[in-house]
Amino acid sequence: MTTKNDDVKLIGAWPSPFVWRAKVALNLKSVKFEFLEETFAPKSQLLLESNPVYKKIPVLIHGGKPISESLIIVQYIDETWSSGTSILPSDPYDRATARFWAHYFDDKLFPAIRSITGAQGEEQKKLIKELGEGIVLVEDTLKKLSNGKDFFGGDQIGYLDIAFGSIFPWLRVVETLHEVKLVDEATTPGLVNWGEKYPKHDAVKYVQPEHEKLVEFAKFLIARAAASTPN
Repeated sequence: MTTKNDDVKLIGAWPSPFVWRAKVALNLKSVKFEFLEETFAPKSQLLLESNPVYKKIPVLIHGGKPISESLIIVQYIDETWSSGTSILPSDPYDRATARFWAHYFDDKLFPAIRSITGAQGEEQKKLIKELGEGIVLVEDTLKKLSNGKDFFGGDQIGYLDIAFGSIFPWLRVVETLHEVKLVDEATTPGLVNWGEKYPKHDAVKYVQPEHEKLVEFAKFLIARAAASTPN
């Protein structure tokens, strides 16, 4: 039987927004863990054994038992270390709402961010426009769920803050690389405030890499993709 005090390990890689989610959740719960950096060249045996279905990071290993998929990991952490700050809302409807929007972030926003970097010309403009429209939806959601507070979770960061917080730095990378503004005072003032407060939270500030480091990594990925594309 797994207990809360069993060894906790996290398989991940520093640029992964999904790994950041697990780290922030563990930090919120003050859980000590060992971070195992995955190199992918080739994928480690531990990763292949721990997540044989998708073979992806992150994987949380608690007492020798693996848990995969970032949002599932966050929920597991919240349920296992139930004392202290609650990550998911206690009300069933609020929990369902949070899960819906977290799914939206992963199903719509992050794929759009990834697609933009590989697109060109009119297609890229179209994708940027659609992403901007999605961000306005997130602004409206923040306004409804925060009750005038700084975070989706109100006074404290919660499930949706962790879910969107992993995507936000890559959104900023898109803005830098393509010289666009998707989050600004005119259209998304709530997200501007949120984007200033969330990275400074104690559970977050040592997790997410600096903007410049992410931009350089994105440029590396773009160059690698271009080099592997047939002429």
